[in-house]
Amino acid sequence: MADLRVNLAGIQSPNPFWLASAPPTNSGYQVQRAFEAGWGGAVWKTLGEPILNVSSRFAAVSFNGQRVAGFNNIELITDRPLDLNLKEIYETKKRFPNHAIVASLMVEPKQEKWHEIVKKAEAAGVDGLELNFGCPHGMAERGMGSASGQVPELVEKQTYWVKEVAQTPVIVKLTPNITDITATAEAAVNGGADSISMINTINSLAGVDIDTWDTIPHVAGKGAHGGYCGPAVKPIALHMVGECARNPLINIPISGIGGISNWQNVVEFMLMGATNVQICTAAMHHGFRIVEDMIDGLNNYLDDKQISSVMELVGRSVPKYSDWGDLDLNYQIVAQINKDVCINCNKCHIACEDTSHQCIDMLKDSNGKSYLKVREEDCVGCNLCSIVCPVDGAIEMIEVANGMPAMTWNERQAVIGAFPNVLGIGNK
Repeated sequence: MADLRVNLAGIQSPNPFWLASAPPTNSGYQVQRAFEAGWGGAVWKTLGEPILNVSSRFAAVSFNGQRVAGFNNIELITDRPLDLNLKEIYETKKRFPNHAIVASLMVEPKQEKWHEIVKKAEAAGVDGLELNFGCPHGMAERGMGSASGQVPELVEKQTYWVKEVAQTPVIVKLTPNITDITATAEAAVNGGADSISMINTINSLAGVDIDTWDTIPHVAGKGAHGGYCGPAVKPIALHMVGECARNPLINIPISGIGGISNWQNVVEFMLMGATNVQICTAAMHHGFRIVEDMIDGLNNYLDDKQISSVMELVGRSVPKYSDWGDLDLNYQIVAQINKDVCINCNKCHIACEDTSHQCIDMLKDSNGKSYLKVREEDCVGCNLCSIVCPVDGAIEMIEVANGMPAMTWNERQAVIGAFPNVLGIGNK
């Protein structure tokens, strides 16, 4: 079996599976249950000044029969006394010395407030600190969470204040509710962060009850925006992890968060630059025991790939992630339909005819049996037909040789700039 141990900026854990700062890490009882189930680490539910929560707090978005495709919450940071949390952190770390315990922290953007809570958290024996600059609701209205996380100067300044007194590694948790997450990631680096984590939840409204007209969730008939997470946000999170991983100015480890539901997702995040992952919604949906399948799946995958350590995955796909202008304009694929597998549902034909490039014909063979065929000369390789097809193996996207050399948009524009008359676009 492969070595699943990871080291995130000096924070070591027996595997890359951590629970994110959220309801599953609200108490010592829960975190200890998680460690017993096999989780390698936990980021304690965010500590700060006492708050009051509302009822109700959660909502889910289901899609096409899948429960909890997305998850929305309007819950705030811990509503339990700070001293009680610190006591339970100390007891949990004493019982599980080889597991990672990170304290998530959120206070007002004041130097003395950060110094005070950092010292208290570290005295409880945590392995690291995570600065919550991401929470988009409730706390943001008080100048904390994403209200700080959307301002690079505040991210840098508060990170610096923490680093003034911190004796353990500092992780900065970033908000996705921003135009360019690399701006705040760079600010965290400039402030001295040892690691960054992303993404926190996305501003959202789960829905509206069309009978009562109440928002979902609602509190006595009134609603508010909340934080969105779960499988639906994975593509957004994966993109942001990749953007930071390929930025040479952000040369610190990344803890990946956002919609991770199985071991395959974990591999994706690590390939895109994450050293470990943090999981919340999947645990809330299925319980702590899901980590057993994740550990087994990851072990089997690494063995199949003949990879001895999970750390070897980190960043392997980052060089493949680029900008649109660096993609080969002359690379060509086309769709091919396997008549032996196709069930003639015609979904590919309808999708192509109505919304794509009208290159799938409905034909009949010599026996009068209907079949579908792609006119490859008109196919642009958009993938739509293979996406809507309900049968695995019925449609394949095949690379075709067109005899043209590789050429990107940026290379094309460079040639045009140097030799404007070559393509007949120069001054006449």
